[in-house]
Amino acid sequence: MDVKIYDNVSLGENPSIGEWVILGYPPRGKALPLSIGDNCVIRSHTVIYAGNTIGDGFQTGHHVMIRENNTIGDFVSVGTGSVIEHHVKIGDKVRIHSQAFVPEFSVLEKGVWIGPNVVVTNAKYPNAPDTKNNLEGVYLEEGCKIGANATLLPGIRVGRFALIGAGSVVTKDVPDWAVVRGVPAKVVGRVDEIESYKKAL
Repeated sequence: MDVKIYDNVSLGENPSIGEWVILGYPPRGKALPLSIGDNCVIRSHTVIYAGNTIGDGFQTGHHVMIRENNTIGDFVSVGTGSVIEHHVKIGDKVRIHSQAFVPEFSVLEKGVWIGPNVVVTNAKYPNAPDTKNNLEGVYLEEGCKIGANATLLPGIRVGRFALIGAGSVVTKDVPDWAVVRGVPAKVVGRVDEIESYKKAL
């Protein structure tokens, strides 16, 4: 088993590290710390850069990439093939399913759920001369749910416990508890009107 753990890495108790994992990779040669809490499960071919602070109970699928300078809470799960870019804030109990993309300056509050193949964006005008100076992260408030294959445009805010339908393209802010769907996504109802969710309220 070929695992690379750099000297700048602090692992909590009872870690489970799969094959071909790299922990603490230095971004652009910078020596930054990486801290991961207790009871982590990091599956094969995951790469986690230095400069991250990650809580207890963290799990990855296979082939996960997590860049530098992120803050990740407790009991967060990142699915196979997903990419988290740098300067991202992720709260406790967030679930990111397989092959999702979360770019720079995104904020995911506690309990956010992101379905497979979701794409979050942050560049309003990609590849323009000033693109990197004008990135706008998406803000996902507590408990919101993003359906599979949805795309979220730069700078939008999704309200608490809102639900984004699968395949939607979200171009503007979403109110708390709203259900939205379509291209572009429009409000079609409320989460507290859905029988399956009433049991959890």
